[in-house]
Formats: sequence, C-alpha cells, structure tokens
Amino acid sequence: MTDQADGTAVTTAGLLAEPLTPEGRALLDVLDRHLPGMASDATEHDRVGTFPLDTVRRLADDGVLGATVPREFGGLGVSSVHDVCLAVKRIAEADASVALSLHMQFSRGITMSYEREHGTDTGRALAERLLRLMGTQGALISGALKDAGGITELVPAADGGWRLTGRKILVSMAPFASHFVVAAQTRPASGPPRLASAFLPADAPGLKAPDNWNGMGMRASASTEVVFQDCPVPATDVFLRGPVGVRNDAAMAGQTVSSIGLLGVYAGIAQAARDFAVAAVARRGEQPAAAVRTLVAELDVKLYTLRTALAAALTNADRHARRTTDDPDERGRLMMAPFQYAKLVVNRTAAAVVEDCMTLVGGASFSAHHPLSRHYRDVRAGWFMQPFTYADAVDHLSAYALGTDAEGGRA
Repeated sequence: MTDQADGTAVTTAGLLAEPLTPEGRALLDVLDRHLPGMASDATEHDRVGTFPLDTVRRLADDGVLGATVPREFGGLGVSSVHDVCLAVKRIAEADASVALSLHMQFSRGITMSYEREHGTDTGRALAERLLRLMGTQGALISGALKDAGGITELVPAADGGWRLTGRKILVSMAPFASHFVVAAQTRPASGPPRLASAFLPADAPGLKAPDNWNGMGMRASASTEVVFQDCPVPATDVFLRGPVGVRNDAAMAGQTVSSIGLLGVYAGIAQAARDFAVAAVARRGEQPAAAVRTLVAELDVKLYTLRTALAAALTNADRHARRTTDDPDERGRLMMAPFQYAKLVVNRTAAAVVEDCMTLVGGASFSAHHPLSRHYRDVRAGWFMQPFTYADAVDHLSAYALGTDAEGGRA
C-alpha cells in the first residue's frame, strides 16, 4: 500500500494509516466530511467545557453512531479493531474529546456483536436489542465503569428483576446519552456475587447524570459522574458474568477488543501536535537551527515508533479475535500482552511528542487556550484508562515475561 500524494512512493502498511476493510474505508469517508468543522470548533468547546452535541447529532444523521453495528441491524458493519482505532485516531486529530466519547460507542457495537454470537440466551437477546437501537434509532450509549466511593451493586428485586445502586465517575457524554451500560456486582440472596453489566435508559427512575464536568483535560467530553439510586432493572436487561474475585483469562480477549481502539485517541493527539508544531516551524521561513531540526526529526521517529507498535498490536487483536475455537484462556493472554505493550508505548510516546512540540513552538503554547495546551492536558488522560493502569500493567507484563501469568504458577 502506498501514498503518492507528494510524488514519492512511501509504504503505509503497518503504520495505522489506511483502513484494512471496505467498511473501514466507508466510515472514514463519512468522517472526512465532518472533521474540518469538528477541528474548527474544538478550541471553543475546550475553553468553555461544552459537549459538542450538534456535532454528534450530525454524525448520527450520517450513521456514524452505528459504525460498528452489523449491517443487518442498520449499521455500517465495521468489525476490524484496526479500522476502529484508525477512525478514532482521525477524529482525535480534530477533537480528542469527541474521539474519547465516540470510541465508547464504537466499542459497544463490537462487544454487543460478540455477545450476540457467543453469549447466553438472555445475553444474545439483549445484545441484539442494543444493536438495533444503535443501528436504527441512533441510540447514544454511554459506559459507566469506574466506581467512586464503593461498589455499584445489583440487588434482587421482588418482581424478579434487580435494583441498581452506586456511583460512577468519568462517564463520558453521560448527560447526553440515551442509555447506559453499567459495570456492577450482584448481591444475591444466596450464592456467590457475580460480575454483571446492567442496561438502563437515561430516564430510568433513580438515575442522575448532572452536566457538571470540569476536567483538567478532555474538557468537551462531558465525563461527569452518574448516580444510581435503587434503579429498577429487569432481569432481561442484565448481562451476568463470572464470579467476583475469580481469575478469568478468557475475558481478556473481550477486554482487548473493546478497549484497544481507545489508543487511537492518544495517537491522534500526538499526530495533531506534531503537525501543528512542524507547520509553525516551516512558517518561520529561515533555515531552522540544528537543535530545531533535531527535534523535528525526533518527532517523526517517535510517531513512527508509536504507530508501528500500535498497528502490530491491532493486527494481533484482529487475528486472535477470529480464532474463537482456540483455548480461551491462552487466547486472552495472547491478546492482552501486546495490547499492554502498545498501551505503554502510546502513553509514553504521545506525551513526549506533545512536550517536544511545545518546546518547538515556545512560550505561546503555555497559554490556556493554545491548541498545544489542549493537547498537553488531553494526552495525560491515557494513563487513567483501563485495562490496565500503569501499576496493573507492570504486574501483568512482568508475570507474562516470567511465565507466572497462567493460573497456578508458571505457564
């Protein structure tokens, strides 16, 4: 695969530069119509901390909210995590807050497609319902994952369903979502507690999602808290998982597929910062000093490292995602380790790229509303994203290297 735009054939294979599937190409073609306007609005949304709802509505009108929904349910049918990550990267080059929010939507389509094929009878029926909502009704589904001040619990209700109580933080686009998928634990009357995911409409009784986000970065993502107070959840609207506290390596396959595309956000931030800084240097006209030329060259080396590491992990994830007959625990481990290698590379390298760009541009970039200031604040969010945070990633990867990652001792 080559790019002839400047008259020179340059390979783009393995560089997270072009989609691998026709569905991925169709998604990028749709996004290309929206990215210029998104980029021009990003600074103002960041300045005042407002969610770009009009932008999201225009994307919904063009079917983007159903990008990863199978065609039979009204979506675009994108299933490659490589192509999802590339789309997220392109969006992040315009506005990282929008990319962060839309990745949640894209991830939901992929995970529900898998649930529909491999889940329980109840899980398959619920997954199909979510996919239809996304593909035909433009449902905006937010994921509430991170607990705050306690465990979010599902308690049995008298009608055979559940009652959900808890508090989540960093729930992107929460005040504007039409539905939520909420990570929780069951507290049954008997038997061990289980991990679960509950599906709720935004107008469910007892659900509150105030529009009060005031983050250091990702200021336009509306990543507010969400409070659930005795919210009724029918039994048919709960995905039941494995027992709490029991290791499940097989689940790492799903975690990889649902989360690896998020790294495109930080790859996109790094690319946008690089393009801004290099253009600023070029506009000066004179021959840059040797130190400036060195920094410019190093920027592209760092970006090459970032993109190739990420592209390799995405290729690995796509390959193993299709191998559903393999040993599930081994499959999970073989997907998670490269994901975590790439995550550490992306988190470190993207931040280093943005810092070097600020050095190139100079003190102007330190003003609060400069584009590089926004990139500097936004890129830091990558370290908080699961799975895993840094300490957990170190534990996982050191065990993988030492052969103690398999249950019960050495692999």
